[in-house]
Amino acid sequence: MSTQTHRLIIHELARCDECAVLRVSGELDRTAEKYFLRTLGESVMAGHRHLVLDVTALVFCDSRGLNCLLGVRWLLRRREGQLLLAGAGRHLVSLLTLTGSADMFPRYLTVGQALHSLPPSHRPAWPPSSSAHPDEAPSEAPPTGP
Repeated sequence: MSTQTHRLIIHELARCDECAVLRVSGELDRTAEKYFLRTLGESVMAGHRHLVLDVTALVFCDSRGLNCLLGVRWLLRRREGQLLLAGAGRHLVSLLTLTGSADMFPRYLTVGQALHSLPPSHRPAWPPSSSAHPDEAPSEAPPTGP
């Protein structure tokens, strides 16, 4: 699964019954919040109680993006799961720190480290096999907003 809006791309890298690994690239702001929440909500509704977000390519996140992360975190905690961030850059770490949210999001340098923090039965195969997720061009999501 790979979809995008104008400035945000979310690509599923791996999954199992309990967990999905999603790469989030681009800008998480007001223009992408509905798309972000819908896409991650679909993953949660598919039964994934744990989400690992590879945010190494997330170049911008503002307060609206932070609210999205907090909303997904809340939803996962209600399902006895968690939201894990892998590869958070300086800007995102600074935003989390300045807002007092840093302790709310477990952060890891790599997706592999984040997955290792989960019980073995809750981890998808990592790294994913190339045959399971062939390289495809991202599909366009319908335009949102004005």
